[in-house]
Amino acid sequence: MADNRYHRLPAGLPPQTRLLTDRAVFTEAYAVIPKGSFSDIVTSYLPFWDKARFWVIARPLSGFAETFSHYIAEVEPGGGSDRPETEDGIEAVLFVTSGAVALTVEGEHHAMTEGGYAYLPPGADWSLKNHTSCPVQFHWIRKRYQPVAGLDRPAPLVTNESLHAPVDMPDTMGAWATTRFVDPADMRHDMHVNIVTFQPGGVIPFAETHVMEHGLYVLQGKAVYRLNQDWVEVEAGDYMWLRAFCPQACYAGGPGPFRYLLYKDVNRHMPMMGSG
Repeated sequence: MADNRYHRLPAGLPPQTRLLTDRAVFTEAYAVIPKGSFSDIVTSYLPFWDKARFWVIARPLSGFAETFSHYIAEVEPGGGSDRPETEDGIEAVLFVTSGAVALTVEGEHHAMTEGGYAYLPPGADWSLKNHTSCPVQFHWIRKRYQPVAGLDRPAPLVTNESLHAPVDMPDTMGAWATTRFVDPADMRHDMHVNIVTFQPGGVIPFAETHVMEHGLYVLQGKAVYRLNQDWVEVEAGDYMWLRAFCPQACYAGGPGPFRYLLYKDVNRHMPMMGSG
């Protein structure tokens, strides 16, 4: 049975009787893509992938969020890829939300199940196959790596959320915690993909306003999220895409935990493009 901590996209299209009104919104500061927007008709296909389709839920856009792309992938039994990445200099994180998949990185074989996490550095030789009898779904977050002279590139990492204890945010008494897969002080990494958990009633008690771009996919639960000047309701299966400096806060609504997969760019100077 699938773990309800990891929302899985349903197949098919909405019925013809469904009302068109929904919570989807795209602004200059943020976007909300509700789970009802993820139908079969909005999937994409990619080169060198067999029996696989992808929901592209974030991509670099000039004047908006520019550092990353975020896909939700579904691979049918027998599907996968021996050449998943076609662009040089790209790092990635994979996070499995349903099913099981065989990942090979630099010749090492890994069996990834629900909660499985993999960091794939730029230039890594990796492939992915579904050898099971059921479809697998996973998140695939891609970013162009920003090398720094004197810093090595990060090594590959394959692990599972169950092996990483959430760390309470200061002074929150466990109401707000973050599961980190890499050391925040490791300057080799220029992006973090974490899991943030709020217990019912937990809050971000101020409007965070910072340079990091965000992609937030709700894995479990529901909340009211403050985005720029608006309060929006979000639930498992929804996606939020935040431009740098977009004010953000939230109240977790319960009755269970509110959890999301969070991307952010970190640990680098701001490129001075066109500054001279």
